[in-house]
Amino acid sequence: MTRLTFLATVLGVPLLFGCATPPPYVGPLEDAVYDVPPQVIYRIDDHRFVTLENYRDCHHGVTYYNDTKQGIRQRLGREGIENFQGRLINADPTGQNIAIPSSAPPRTACSDRGCTTSLLYSTDGGKTFFGVRYMTSFNPFRDTAKFTIAVTKAHLYVAERMETDSYVREYSLAPEVDLRKPYPPGFRGSTFAASKRPGYLDGLRSPSGQERFTCDPSIRPANVPAPK
Repeated sequence: MTRLTFLATVLGVPLLFGCATPPPYVGPLEDAVYDVPPQVIYRIDDHRFVTLENYRDCHHGVTYYNDTKQGIRQRLGREGIENFQGRLINADPTGQNIAIPSSAPPRTACSDRGCTTSLLYSTDGGKTFFGVRYMTSFNPFRDTAKFTIAVTKAHLYVAERMETDSYVREYSLAPEVDLRKPYPPGFRGSTFAASKRPGYLDGLRSPSGQERFTCDPSIRPANVPAPK
């Protein structure tokens, strides 16, 4: 994709965003219980983390957002979050803005228009999440590796690595902002090439230091899937 094409595509956001959540899975997982312990696949800090549960492997399970201080346990989706292959930085020091991107399992069959791939974001510390599209791809598992997603106390950055540069969509985040709708007065987004603002991620890190989802593939269910 050329820079001109990229900018023409994204200048209309957030109007181009639609509500999107990981696609539903119809199959054995829906009716199965697997004898596996939860795995923490992404940790923001000592009390906020994402777990993969009831999984048959690292690509097929159910994910939850957990905040043990606030008593939050939010189901995020099935066969989606755990497959994101890019970088994720949750760096809002207030803890209010959170982003958790999704993908799709390897070898997912997409339609002739590709698979719509979403991320979940929260502006209230994880009590509620909303879904917005950040990519359409015929191979989302592979192509999410091109993305860096970062959150600060005021912005969400979605950066996609191209052949010679990375191109960044910068969105305002606040309780008043719904990324599925036009910005309210006083808020705006932008797009830019990373080479023009090379320091835009300087100093940003998750409190835990973790930037990628991890999963132990050696943990597999020993039981034969049984009905719930």
